[in-house]
Amino acid sequence: MTAVKPNALPWLAVSVIVLTLDQWSKAWVLSSLPEYIAVPVIDGFWNWYRTYNTGAAFSFLADAGGWQKWFFMTLAFGISGLMAWMLARTKRGDWKQALPLALVIGGAIGNVIDRFQHGHVIDFIQWYVKDYYWPAFNIADCAVVGGAIGIGLFGLLAGKPVAKRG
Repeated sequence: MTAVKPNALPWLAVSVIVLTLDQWSKAWVLSSLPEYIAVPVIDGFWNWYRTYNTGAAFSFLADAGGWQKWFFMTLAFGISGLMAWMLARTKRGDWKQALPLALVIGGAIGNVIDRFQHGHVIDFIQWYVKDYYWPAFNIADCAVVGGAIGIGLFGLLAGKPVAKRG
């Protein structure tokens, strides 16, 4: 009988933390921030700004007529499932692969919950310099972007596997 190797599925706890922080912050936004009114956090750089996104990143497909909600929900579930499958095949101690995957899963599911509950994603972090505004985003978006950067960065830095000499 072969021993079961510990996999990285416990890293899904990071996904749960991201999901919890994301949903808590959006509940706070819905109960505390006015719609479409900037509330300065750091003048000249950062506002709380409650807005909604029916599309994807940078409101891509926001005016597509409604089908995009189901498309993005299906895409997020598919990608999350694939990444959970990858976690199941990753060594538990390989944080450079496990952490980015867990971040993307938590962020993707956080935005899916918004689409399912509200029909759109709730965004509230607005960064700007003078008259140049970055599109508003949320904690789930931060996790997805951070995870994607980690996947790319650690994938590039990993280099080629060393061949075993026999």
